[in-house]
Amino acid sequence: MFSMVVGAVLNVILDPIFIFVFHMGVSGAAIATVIGQVASFVVSVLYMPKFQTVCPDAAAFRLNGKTCGNIVTFGLSSFITQFAITIVMALTNNLLATYGATSVYGAEIPLTATGIVMKVNQIMIAILLGTATGAQPIIGFNYGAKDFKRSKKAMEIALIASEVVSVIAFLIFQFAPMSVVSLFGSEEGLYNEFAVMAFRIFLLLCPLTGFQTIAAVYLQAVGKPVKSAVLSLARQIIFFVPAALLLPRFMGVEDVLWTGPVADGLAFLLSLGLLLHERKHLKKVISASFQTMEKKRKEVYKHEK
Repeated sequence: MFSMVVGAVLNVILDPIFIFVFHMGVSGAAIATVIGQVASFVVSVLYMPKFQTVCPDAAAFRLNGKTCGNIVTFGLSSFITQFAITIVMALTNNLLATYGATSVYGAEIPLTATGIVMKVNQIMIAILLGTATGAQPIIGFNYGAKDFKRSKKAMEIALIASEVVSVIAFLIFQFAPMSVVSLFGSEEGLYNEFAVMAFRIFLLLCPLTGFQTIAAVYLQAVGKPVKSAVLSLARQIIFFVPAALLLPRFMGVEDVLWTGPVADGLAFLLSLGLLLHERKHLKKVISASFQTMEKKRKEVYKHEK
C-alpha cells in the first residue's frame, strides 16, 4: 500500500507543477504519471529483500509452465473485467454520438455527460474490487485448508461491505446527482438535464454491482475460474453488447442509457444462480467433511476404549 500511495501522491503533486508551472499541458500530466509509476516500482523493488516469509532467489524467477498456466487461468476473470470495460466505453461512446446527433441534445452533450457517469462509476467499482481483492486470499486460503465455514463467512462479510458501498452510491446517484456533476464543471440547460438522467438511468441497478463483483471473485478464489470468467463476461459483454445494439433502435439516445440496468439485472440473476449452486455444493462438502471427522472421532474413541 505504501508503494502505491507514494506513486499516487507524487503524481498528484507533479501534475499541477508540470501542467501550470512548466506549461507542459497533457504531456506534463503524462510525465507526472510515469514518474509516479516508476516511484512505486522502485519502492516495491527495494522492499523485496525485506520479505520475511518469501526469499526470492534466481530459481524463483524461472518460468514454470504449470505455474504460469494457473496464474493465467485464475487471473482470467480479472483480466476480462478490465478489458471489457474498455469495450463497453468504446461501444457506448459510439452509440451516444450516433443517436445523440439525432436528438435535441446533439452528439457532444451525451458523450460528455455519460463520460462523467462512467468515471464516477469506475470509482465505485474500484472500491468494490478492492473489497473483493482483499477478501480473495482469505476465502482461497480457508477453502484450501478445508475451513469452509470461515471461507463462507469471509464472503458474507465482503458482500455486506460491498452492498453498503453500492447502496450509498445509489442514493447519491438517484437523489443528489447534480452534486456529483457540479464537481466536473458548471453547465446549464440540456447538459444538466442529460447528466442527471444518465446518472439515474444508467446506474439505476448499481446496488447489484457489488453482489456480482464479490460473486466473481469468490468463484475465482475457490478454484472455479471458468464460472468466474463467464460471470465477468456476462455484464460487460454477453448482456451489455446485445442490449446496447438493440435498445437504442426503439427510443434513441435515452435507450443507450437503459443498457446499464438491463445488463446489471441479467448479470445479477446469473451470479445469484451460480452462487446459490456453489453454496449448495459447499453445504454438501461441509456435511461430508463433518461426517468424516465424526467417523474418525468414533474410531479413535473405539480404539482407546
